[in-house]
Amino acid sequence: MSLSHRIDLERFVPFRLNRLAAEVSRALARVYGERFGIDIPEWRIIATLGDRGRARAQDIALSTRMHKSMVSRAVARLMELGWIARTAGAKDRREAPLALTAAGREVYSQLVPIVLDYQDRLLGCLTESERRTLERLL
Repeated sequence: MSLSHRIDLERFVPFRLNRLAAEVSRALARVYGERFGIDIPEWRIIATLGDRGRARAQDIALSTRMHKSMVSRAVARLMELGWIARTAGAKDRREAPLALTAAGREVYSQLVPIVLDYQDRLLGCLTESERRTLERLL
């Protein structure tokens, strides 16, 4: 490969978006990690179930773009904490939808204002017009 066909990673948009997403995710993880002792995969599962009500682990993996083994480990920990449970009805345990327990819903209700405040601070440097443009682009 010729060096004239190099990618300048500092200007390559997919690379930059990936780095930005990772940095934002890590910064947000510090916020909820300190308060609730959860990590990024656990947060994503709580957020997904808080938004959807119920979801199968494989659907969570697809929507969050996490590997199924990562989802499985996070599900196991959240079940140990008593924050999520499998719902009845499926013959195969892996197919049983997950849902927040009462304790999980309480955690979610405490998380929502914290993460929304983080989002407001993150976007605070943008005008309303810039926020609408960003939303449209995303």
